[in-house]
Amino acid sequence: MRSTIELVLVVAAALFFALTIQAFAVKPYRIPSESMLPTLKPGQRILVDRFSHHVGGDPKLGDVTVFLPPDGADRGICGHAGEGPFYSGGPETRRSCSAPTRTKSETTFVKRVVGLPGDTIAVVNGHVIRNGKPAKEPFASACYMAACNLHEITVPDGMYFLMGDNRGNSDDSRFWGPVPRDWIIGKAVVSYWPPSAAGTL
Repeated sequence: MRSTIELVLVVAAALFFALTIQAFAVKPYRIPSESMLPTLKPGQRILVDRFSHHVGGDPKLGDVTVFLPPDGADRGICGHAGEGPFYSGGPETRRSCSAPTRTKSETTFVKRVVGLPGDTIAVVNGHVIRNGKPAKEPFASACYMAACNLHEITVPDGMYFLMGDNRGNSDDSRFWGPVPRDWIIGKAVVSYWPPSAAGTL
């Protein structure tokens, strides 16, 4: 009887610590789309460091992050007034959304941090111009559609500009605005599946 109780306690303790680690430290995620190609492929699985954000660490430029986008991101809604993915005139105006909706979505996204609070961000042929200088982005693909060329905006305090590496096929801050710090869950640190893609990010 005593050994059974001890076993139950050990299993309960192990389950508690596993759930605690997942909630506050490290959590697995599956890549759902092609927006982060060639860095991450659909179906690839990653581990995300949630702990550093819980203790006050801020996202860094170039971090691949998991976050909750603004509510309506999957529908191309920009700003709290309910504008479309771009302000008046459509993508040909090259005017990106500068403010997200007031509430967050419940669907997690995976993108890269390309703009920090206070940065000025423009996009030319899919490549970021940060504070007037081309960003070093060997991971990013060029693209030449209207949405790949955006006029400069300033990232508000406490927010981050996020983009997919697959610039011609990514739903990101170009369409629904920067993301508040509190909506960023953590940094992707390791890919663990498939084995051929295993390694640090």
